[in-house]
Amino acid sequence: MKVDFKKSFDSYKAKRGKFSITHVPTLQYLMIDGHKGPVSAEFSLAIQELYPVAYTLKFMSKLTFKKDYVVPPLEALWWADDMDVFTTKFDQSKWDWTVMIMTPDWITEDMLKTAVDQVAAKKNEKSANTIRLEKFNEGTCAQILHIGAYAEEGPILKKMHDEFIPENGYKMQGKHHEIYFSDFRKTAPEKLRTILRQPVVIQD
Repeated sequence: MKVDFKKSFDSYKAKRGKFSITHVPTLQYLMIDGHKGPVSAEFSLAIQELYPVAYTLKFMSKLTFKKDYVVPPLEALWWADDMDVFTTKFDQSKWDWTVMIMTPDWITEDMLKTAVDQVAAKKNEKSANTIRLEKFNEGTCAQILHIGAYAEEGPILKKMHDEFIPENGYKMQGKHHEIYFSDFRKTAPEKLRTILRQPVVIQD
């Protein structure tokens, strides 16, 4: 049976127009770091590097362990020295990011190296050394499902940061997190489905 982590983990579930607090377990990801916004060439290149490796690992898992799964959605961590660039200023030139895809915990570093080499061989190029395998523990988070263009996220994030989080006894920590259920290259902006997430801790 093929595992779909979007269905088995509550952290992949959120409602439109309703903030919620959820606990995110420690998960393993394929990760690539970069700079500037989601429409930048660097961001697109990272996605192009990440997906072939993610799917190669899926097929390796099915062949080696007889464990098949749906490749989870693309995700990204976003941060900047001035977090207002995400809400009011919306200056994408100041954004830093880590683009990532969740990967089952039975996937190993050796499997990643093999997958990267296989993808590089198919493309007739050198292996990319930018992809890493890393455990990520977010813990308690506030999140909401946003349907619409990325440029319309600002007011929602501001309400999350300035109202929902403090009013529920929390304060922000860590990096802004987005989970993309739609392919922005193929989906109309008004139909994009994205979970907006912010790690939090209880206020002192």
